[in-house]
Amino acid sequence: MLASADRPVRGRLELGISLRGGRSVALRQFHEGALRVLRPHYLDESGQVCYVMVNPGGACLGADLFVVEVEVDAGAELLLTTQSATKIYRTPASFAEQRMSVRLGEGSRLELMPDQLIAYREASYRQNTHISLHPTSCLVMAEVVTPGWSPDGASFRFEEVRLRNEIWIESGNGPKLLALDNLLIRPPVNDVTGMGFMEGFSHLGSLVVVDPRVDQGLADDLDRISRDFDAYTGVSLTATIAGTTGLVLRSLSNSTEELNTLLGVCSGVLRERWYGQGPLNLRKY
Repeated sequence: MLASADRPVRGRLELGISLRGGRSVALRQFHEGALRVLRPHYLDESGQVCYVMVNPGGACLGADLFVVEVEVDAGAELLLTTQSATKIYRTPASFAEQRMSVRLGEGSRLELMPDQLIAYREASYRQNTHISLHPTSCLVMAEVVTPGWSPDGASFRFEEVRLRNEIWIESGNGPKLLALDNLLIRPPVNDVTGMGFMEGFSHLGSLVVVDPRVDQGLADDLDRISRDFDAYTGVSLTATIAGTTGLVLRSLSNSTEELNTLLGVCSGVLRERWYGQGPLNLRKY
């Protein structure tokens, strides 16, 4: 998680969540540079704490590096979101980058639900996320990537977006790799909607779930749900390691709202089925 010698950290955030008196609280919180978190709040009576990440600068520029470290201790539950969309503007000097490290303890839970990532004309962005889970912990992680638009409705042409998720399970025999989800969006001839590339679609959504309760039945349920949306969606399962399994849902569409709604409905199924909670309502206006 250290910055390279030629890439100083523009923003750093560290958050450590523990369970105290039936509620999850931050026992460790640190930020510097262009990253902040708003004061914690609780959306229901479950004790799950919600934190909102903020970039006061409003966007990522060339050679920017942001470092985020999150640890959720045994039994604690965290919902982590962003205040607004992550915007990537032109990066002529070098790509913008976020490096995120996540560690989940026994019986802990993390819902990582950021607003969409918007890549504008001539933008290059890399996001590297390293996640280490106890076999009994729960991870739900959503992501929507959209191209920026000009006032006349024409699509901007971003250079590339790289999203790499490395998910490890802490088994009794040491850490084992559950999934390496490496997504590269590099529009051919600067056309993100090219047939054979994103099959005529401009927006991409992903939902990653890791939990001992993930199985083929859940994959089938989410696949059926996705058919009600104006999106092209596939669902796949990982191998099972130390009793836990991963699920990846990937969806193509031409609408940010459609993808956000689809991912919200799918995550809502998990919240109700596994925790008896209602769907998320993250009003940010």
